[in-house]
Amino acid sequence: MTGRSIRAAAATALAAALTFGAAACSQPGSAGGTGGRAEDSAVVGIAYEPETLSPLLGYGKDGNSKIFDGLLAFDADMKLRPALAAALPEVSDDGLTYTYRLRKGVEFSDGEPFGAGDVVFTYRTILDKRTNNPSRTELDVVKDVKAVGDDTVVFTLKYPYAPFAQRTVLPIAPEHIAGRQDVNTGDFTTEPVGTGPYILTGWSKGEKISFRANPRYWGGAPAVKKFTMAIIKDDDVRATRLRAGDLDGAILPPNLAKGFGRDAGRKTYTATTYDYRTVTLPTGNKVAGDTAVRRALDIAVDREAMVNSILSGAGKPAYGPVPIGSEWFTRGTERRHDLAAAKEILDDAGWKPGKDGIRVKDGVRAAFPLWYLTGDKLRQDHALAYASDAKKAGIDITTKAGTWEVIEPRMEHDAVLAGGGAPGDPDFDQYLLLNSRLAGDGFNNMAHYDNPAVDKALEDGRRSGDKAARKAAYDTVQRELVKNPGYTFLTHIDHVYVVNDRWDGLSTQVEPHDHGLASGPWWNVEDWTPKQ
Repeated sequence: MTGRSIRAAAATALAAALTFGAAACSQPGSAGGTGGRAEDSAVVGIAYEPETLSPLLGYGKDGNSKIFDGLLAFDADMKLRPALAAALPEVSDDGLTYTYRLRKGVEFSDGEPFGAGDVVFTYRTILDKRTNNPSRTELDVVKDVKAVGDDTVVFTLKYPYAPFAQRTVLPIAPEHIAGRQDVNTGDFTTEPVGTGPYILTGWSKGEKISFRANPRYWGGAPAVKKFTMAIIKDDDVRATRLRAGDLDGAILPPNLAKGFGRDAGRKTYTATTYDYRTVTLPTGNKVAGDTAVRRALDIAVDREAMVNSILSGAGKPAYGPVPIGSEWFTRGTERRHDLAAAKEILDDAGWKPGKDGIRVKDGVRAAFPLWYLTGDKLRQDHALAYASDAKKAGIDITTKAGTWEVIEPRMEHDAVLAGGGAPGDPDFDQYLLLNSRLAGDGFNNMAHYDNPAVDKALEDGRRSGDKAARKAAYDTVQRELVKNPGYTFLTHIDHVYVVNDRWDGLSTQVEPHDHGLASGPWWNVEDWTPKQ
């Protein structure tokens, strides 16, 4: 897409967004105002919307789904706490059995009681191969799940899986509704019913998702009675609407958030994350799939410059999916920026500069396209910086903007400026990202990365109950990514939010890539209270 068409699309999006803002807020406020909204309502701007609102198809699998609860939940410090379970699970000595005692007196928002049957239904449905859940492999460890009476659920595992309890933040669906319709296409996918603090009141795709407080919520009815997530994919438009008073809060790129730093009545929240930006290097591409090209790009890129210029310091260099501050990060796998060494790798591999400076090998020109999501300023800036660094090494990368509908069919052969990352256990993100058998499975293993040593290490890390053995397995994964990087990891990004300062109780967690929807200062909006 050309710069002119991008600007035209942005202008159209801005006009549409402002029209929606006027309709949503009959009395737009000042820059620091609330747009005439009541003290018990909030509207926040997010960048992405889910494909479904059914947990059976993957919605809310990492918690904070608003409509639903899991057996467990994460607190502000990312420690597990009981939710629909009355306590943390009882684990057998061999690590193969997890027993959950359920909270009594919980109802779904339609008034029907919650019970063990709903838990069993949810997990068995997700594990059913006929269910279109892209994250099913995350539950591969489950051998069986059964109810013991109405208030106890027992999971039996195939092997000891250290982080299993973290998987049980997965939202629970009502069997009496979801079990009576097609799990993949039924009304429940867009009109869900759950036990959570909020009830869905409307979903205008591409525009907004609206909620109202659940008066039946077992944790007590929230003080914020109406909560709306405005879906605004363009970063600049989101900032404009926040400035205009159409929004009470929004996620923004660091450089745009800076513009609100001195605004009275607003606060900025910065969340540390596992969220990375990476370039997929498809194995099926003659250039991007070449190991020498991959290794050269890995050290030609100037990650520190990206952190400083693109992120305004709100992030860290990324050398793989594991952040450098994590206990699971493998020291010694950091890659220093070394353009001379990158050129030497390419020279030794037979990639020789042509007359125009772009390298050629066996008649193949060192060139390939790099796609990024239209309207995502951070991805655009990362893509442009990456292409600039690559050009200095003699690799010609053409950046292109598009929607996921345009990008997804091209992922097998074209590079993509992608994002990912999940807090907690290293299995959570790496297995889906790197396992060769998941290549081509939706957005899993987008690069079609195929490395037998990595496949084995991923299985070893997943199946071992010994932390030292698991650390050794994930060390192997990270060292193999140095030898043959199927992705060029660029940065880990801090998430920055600007919110009107009219509530108490706001905080942030350590966040995954899926930011704004389940994360952000509104991860616990049900606990907010209006300032007096």
